[in-house]
Amino acid sequence: MWNPRQRRLKPLACGMEELRRRRREREAALRKARREQQLVSKRLLREDAQEEIGGEAAATTLGEAEVQQLLRLAQWGTDEKEREKALVSLRHGLQHPETQQTFIRLESSMRTLVGLLTSNRALLQLEAARCLHELSHSEQSTVAEACLPATSYLLTYLSGHSSDFIELCLYTLGNLIVESEAVRRQLLPQGIIPALAACIQSPHAAVLEALGYALSQLLQAKEAPEKIIISILDSTLPKHMLRLMLPGPKLSPGVAVEFAWCLHYIICSQVNNALLITHGALSTLGLLLLDLAGAVQRTEDAGLELLICPVIRCLSNLLTDVPVEAVGGQMELIDERVMAALFILLQFFLQKQPSLLPEGLWLLNNLTANSPTFCTSLLSLDLIEPLLQLVPLSNVVSVLVLTVLCNVAEKGPAYCQHLWPGPLLPCLLNTLALSDTEVVGQSLELLQLLFLYQPEAAQDFLQQSGLQALERHQEEAQLQDRVHALWQTALHG
Repeated sequence: MWNPRQRRLKPLACGMEELRRRRREREAALRKARREQQLVSKRLLREDAQEEIGGEAAATTLGEAEVQQLLRLAQWGTDEKEREKALVSLRHGLQHPETQQTFIRLESSMRTLVGLLTSNRALLQLEAARCLHELSHSEQSTVAEACLPATSYLLTYLSGHSSDFIELCLYTLGNLIVESEAVRRQLLPQGIIPALAACIQSPHAAVLEALGYALSQLLQAKEAPEKIIISILDSTLPKHMLRLMLPGPKLSPGVAVEFAWCLHYIICSQVNNALLITHGALSTLGLLLLDLAGAVQRTEDAGLELLICPVIRCLSNLLTDVPVEAVGGQMELIDERVMAALFILLQFFLQKQPSLLPEGLWLLNNLTANSPTFCTSLLSLDLIEPLLQLVPLSNVVSVLVLTVLCNVAEKGPAYCQHLWPGPLLPCLLNTLALSDTEVVGQSLELLQLLFLYQPEAAQDFLQQSGLQALERHQEEAQLQDRVHALWQTALHG
């Protein structure tokens, strides 16, 4: 018998906002690659678009003597302008991996850089921080660990007054956190979580976006479920994250993207998802889903999927931990608008981002698995036929659609009456003609439920050469028992 299951998913010359948008897009691609290939992703915050574009190709490798000379000028130059110019030259050199290695091999280089970072000259502080930021972007873990002496100062500066400086420190810390466990071990007892919790009250969207990035890097550490997430849940961070994800005129898409991914990593840890629900996570995510469905109808902005994807994942995974009906009044998901919004997004995925269709269907599965209310909405809004139109797209999509239909049929005779007759029979006969075992198996499950609750379905099946469709799977080991059981049910009831 069908057992409903909710499942866990497990620039050119342009402004800074455009650069941030492009970084977000690159980060989305890196996150996908990281999920599939266990890659490390980092962000690079450079002071203008030309540097962002030019990158290492424009950088000149510095030798040991040149690095030493620039450090001496930065420390003892005749005036502040000369000192600042030396640090700028050093920063450009540090865009090159060879210069980074040269720098960390020099005995007093990091001590000198930290001294400049902690000086009382704002311009020198800023350029020293930019040098550290270049180092933090290195792909070599040894470079990240060489930055250890600077991390406590970067943490301290998060409570400063310059939003640009705070943003730079946050991105640098985020890059270092993801690379080195030693960095994380040092930062946690030094109070990185309280420091981030203080930053989240900043009025500056750029700071909040950088904070979300740093927090997401921390949350992806292998030791996060045991050593980090509990402390984050005990802080004020979750409440403020959810506040910043509420739809409205003050919603910043870049900030919402970062915190949606943070929320996703926390939910996947399953440390204390009930706490997130008491903070209103389901309600906030439901409202955001409605807002996103409206947005895809109003705009051609292809960047919307950067937020849609983590929001759908968060909802899907929260629903595996808490039965929908059990959340009662604090959850605004018990509403036909949610089902309509999800189908608007499925249509958007179909046209613009087909790779996200399975994500939306996982949410639909988890909504309907234990909820007659959502199954009723699916039927009352006449969404079965649009759902069936997705079946030919791929085997993965087929299985998910059939799983959702099983969730509906499992609710009993009244629900099966709405499924049959209609376009479902020819669809199932087509899926039975496929060779994919999982697709066929799910089709058999659905037919068994329909025959149980809607006997006329068996007669229709027989009249449409259903037994011949079953015959081709009689010898398949994984399907034999289910084929035989369905055969008997169709013939004898």
